[in-house]
Amino acid sequence: MKDMSYSYRILVIDDSPLILRMVERALHGAGFDVTTSLSGEDALEQIRRFGLPHLAIVDINMPPGMDGFEFCDVVHTFSDLPIVMLTAVNEEHTIIQAINQYAEDYITKPFHAGELVARVQRVLRRVGDFAYTLDPVMKVDSYLQVDFPGKQVYLDEKPVPLTPTEAKLLYILMRNAGRTVTASFILQRLWPLEVVQEERLRVYVHRLRRKIEKTPDNPQYIVSKRGVGYAFLDYSFLEA
Repeated sequence: MKDMSYSYRILVIDDSPLILRMVERALHGAGFDVTTSLSGEDALEQIRRFGLPHLAIVDINMPPGMDGFEFCDVVHTFSDLPIVMLTAVNEEHTIIQAINQYAEDYITKPFHAGELVARVQRVLRRVGDFAYTLDPVMKVDSYLQVDFPGKQVYLDEKPVPLTPTEAKLLYILMRNAGRTVTASFILQRLWPLEVVQEERLRVYVHRLRRKIEKTPDNPQYIVSKRGVGYAFLDYSFLEA
C-alpha cells in the first residue's frame, strides 16, 4: 500500500492552541507535513503565501472572526480543497450542512488521535494526490502557470483572470491530471446543491479552454473523453 503521508501537507485551523498541538502531534507522528493556524483569516493568508495544502482540518466556531464555514466558502471559490471538519458542534443540521456543502468528513471533539489520522488517510486515498507541486504559483510547463489563490493563470508570464467556477474546475482537473474525470463527478463538485445539466459544464469547459489553450479548438491541456468526461493532460504521466 502506498505511504499516505510521504509528501502530504495538512493545514489545521482551530482557535484553540491546545487542539492545534494535539492534532499536529498526531499527524506529525503519522509522517504528515503539518501547518497550523488560529483563524480562518490567517489560514487564507498562509495559502496565499505558501500555496494550497493537500487537505485542511477546520474548526467551525472560531470567534471573533471568520468561522469554519466562511473559510470553506472562500477557499472553494478557487479550489476544491478537501476539508475535514473537527469541531465540538454536534448538531444534526450542522453536520448535514457541512457534509453536503463543504466537508469530506466530520469529526466531533473530543477525538481520538488514531481515528483522526485514519480518517485523514481515508480522505486522501479517495481524492488522490495532486499531480503538481502545490506552490503559490504552480508551474504546469513553460507556457502555463496557475495561481489558484489569485484566481488567475499566467500564459507566457502574462496574467489572465479566472472566475471562481473556472478556477475550481481547473483545480479538479489538475488534481486528477492524466486521468479522466467524469462529468457527473465534476457537476457534483462544482454545484453540490443544484441539479445541473451537463450542458452547463460544457459551457465552462469551453470558456476555460478559451483562456488557457493556445489553440482552443485543438486543446492540449483539457481534452474531452466522449461520453465520459474530461481530462487534464499530464505529459509526464503519459510518457511514464
